[in-house]
Amino acid sequence: MLKEFMNFLSQYNVVWIAIGLLVATKVGELVKGLIDDLITPLILHPVLTKLRIKKIEDLSFRGILYGKIISLLIDFLITAFLVFLIIKYADIKIIAK
Repeated sequence: MLKEFMNFLSQYNVVWIAIGLLVATKVGELVKGLIDDLITPLILHPVLTKLRIKKIEDLSFRGILYGKIISLLIDFLITAFLVFLIIKYADIKIIAK
């Protein structure tokens, strides 16, 4: 049974999938930290202060929380850019070998 389990792990690359999920989770946390603790305070703080809003997620118009969508869009763009850089860096390393 242990041999079958080890074959399953190697056949379906379960370990690499798990590592990928862990890395993706940490990249998501990094991006959330960048948005919440760096980008919003540095770039968007003057605008949010004038609107009397503490977080971008609080932006709304007649009950529609469009600030959440803006926050998710910023999150997506930063994540996509980081993934692009990682893939580009990995591609260069693979080609160099």
